[in-house]
Amino acid sequence: MTDPDLSHVGPRDKAEILAQALPYIRQFHGKTLVIKYGGNAMTDPALQADFAEDVVLLKLVGMNPVVVHGGGPQIETALNRLGKKGEFIQGMRVTDEETMEVVEWVLAGQVQQDIVGLINQAGGKAVGLTGRDGGLIRAQKLKMSDRADPSKEHDIGFVGDILSIDPSVVKALQDDQFIPVISPIGFGENNESYNINADVVAGKLAIVLKAEKLVLLTNTPGVLDKSGKLLTDLSAREIDELFADGTISGGMLPKIEGALDAAKSGVNSVHIIDGRVPHAMLLEILTDQAYGTMIRSH
Repeated sequence: MTDPDLSHVGPRDKAEILAQALPYIRQFHGKTLVIKYGGNAMTDPALQADFAEDVVLLKLVGMNPVVVHGGGPQIETALNRLGKKGEFIQGMRVTDEETMEVVEWVLAGQVQQDIVGLINQAGGKAVGLTGRDGGLIRAQKLKMSDRADPSKEHDIGFVGDILSIDPSVVKALQDDQFIPVISPIGFGENNESYNINADVVAGKLAIVLKAEKLVLLTNTPGVLDKSGKLLTDLSAREIDELFADGTISGGMLPKIEGALDAAKSGVNSVHIIDGRVPHAMLLEILTDQAYGTMIRSH
């Protein structure tokens, strides 16, 4: 699928663009990239196809992409069909037993299998996993304290906190040329299921896999300053300052917290990019151009 606006690019410019990717391909060859796939990139059919092509291309040039996906809108649709109203506390979905069942069949069934299918269609070999497969994500019930009054705790049901990640199943698949697609569902000591924030899973997985990069696809251009201008290059310290002065808040909080954690724990760079831009991921990883916010580890 070619972008119509590329028709004016001459062969020489195209060659120039391709050559520009070479140092990046060399630098990241054999390295692991953890990609959190969410937002519009996940619901718009043209962007879905672009995403699948990007993942396959990165695999073919020798990188190891691992996809962790969300599914908020799809869960919402399924719950509405059942007449259940989604409830959120501090940005987290309250998940009772029935909601957890829905979350599980939407994420591990419909959404994950759609992504696996798209990647396979684009010429890759994708395999779907949940936190149960190979004992990947062990979790416990999340204890969430109130932001205003830390002594108060909210019960948000089957929402999980990651206890440990055992990446051996992911590594085995990677070594065999497969592309793992992971649903953010963990399991507890009594084999109960937990819904875990996908940004958090992606962040922790990137740390455990010693990933070169963590890429978060979002519905925003990246991290914006108070006047709405994109901040393209930040260090972990600068992010701390943006938290402190309230520049970063709302739905960006869990995203950035996971990103910051990864950047401080050995993941070289974290990219928060606009999933509404076609092929944003390739542009961010393989060119000099910034298509979002890069958070450097130091």
